[in-house]
Amino acid sequence: MTTVDIPANALHANATAVLTDWRPADAGQQALRHAFLGFLAARADACQRSCAPGHLTASAVVLDATGDRVLLTLHPRVGRWLQLGGHCEPEDATLAEAALREATEESGMSGLVIDPHPVHLDVHPITCSLGVPTRHFDVRFVVRAPAGAEPVRSAESTDLRWWPLTALPPDTDDLAPLLAAVASAG
Repeated sequence: MTTVDIPANALHANATAVLTDWRPADAGQQALRHAFLGFLAARADACQRSCAPGHLTASAVVLDATGDRVLLTLHPRVGRWLQLGGHCEPEDATLAEAALREATEESGMSGLVIDPHPVHLDVHPITCSLGVPTRHFDVRFVVRAPAGAEPVRSAESTDLRWWPLTALPPDTDDLAPLLAAVASAG
């Protein structure tokens, strides 16, 4: 398969436009939106994983066709259940494309449909592929799976499974704000 490298500034421009246009209902999310925009304004490389002070990442909250279950991955390095997602790649022209690509790669499912508008933002410290402490400026999107879709675990996951939104695994309290944002977005 041939990949096409999109100019890095295309993803940067998209991220800036998406976050400029998005209007979260929550004051905390609004403050994060401004912080993300400030970071983008200060760093031309903000969407590239090589940006050591931090970089934008794209996550997908994958819901089943009924909207009653969420797909979570048991992340091998973090050792916790998380939504799917990861680093932007050179072929990603938009944040939504990056989130959908990650969801497709990590779930093994085809036919996923993404809402192109973010639903939630998060910034967290992490030691990722750079091998040094950095920050992920995570832009999160809702993705819906087609009816009957069953995930296939990839090497990027220790476990992968559907969880009822009303019965999540232990140690996932930090997902509550994200899932509340998903519920309020309808």
